[in-house]
Amino acid sequence: MTTTLPPLPPAAAGLLARAGAPPRLLAHLALVHEVAQRIAEFCERQGLPFDREAVLFGAATHDIGKTVHPEELSVPGSAHERAGHALLRAAGVPERLARFAGRHGSWSRPDTTVEDLLVSLADKAWKNRRVRDLEDRVVERLAAATGQQPWEAFLALDDLLTGIGEDAPRRLAVQAAHPVRTVS
Repeated sequence: MTTTLPPLPPAAAGLLARAGAPPRLLAHLALVHEVAQRIAEFCERQGLPFDREAVLFGAATHDIGKTVHPEELSVPGSAHERAGHALLRAAGVPERLARFAGRHGSWSRPDTTVEDLLVSLADKAWKNRRVRDLEDRVVERLAAATGQQPWEAFLALDDLLTGIGEDAPRRLAVQAAHPVRTVS
């Protein structure tokens, strides 16, 4: 098995390097970004209007706060969300892109955008985690934007996520092959 990572957008890679992102975090972000690309391509084919650049940047940087809270690389926690948002804003990243670091763990806010949903979906789907409430919200947006019946939008999204899920063991193994801490 190869542990070569898919590339991150240059702007995101630069921010992560300056923040001192360890190998495991870089692997996670690259793999979520890879899944976000597949989701974005699907949404474009479906005719869903969204900001592709924002989704891909958000997927590539959503966990940057784990450079401040490295313990959350191996145990659950949400302190990285606020820290990541603050880190990106301090680096001059506009709010429309920085928000994903602080919002990827919650999609029930009334001001949640389709971009927020897609970043959250990529962060779950990369490891084949299916979250019904999140998927229902994406289906609702797809159906409203495309004129499809909700069941049609669901079936299309389910096919996509099933295909993404089939490759989850490889992605998990690739991530696990990278150390949690930077090796000196």
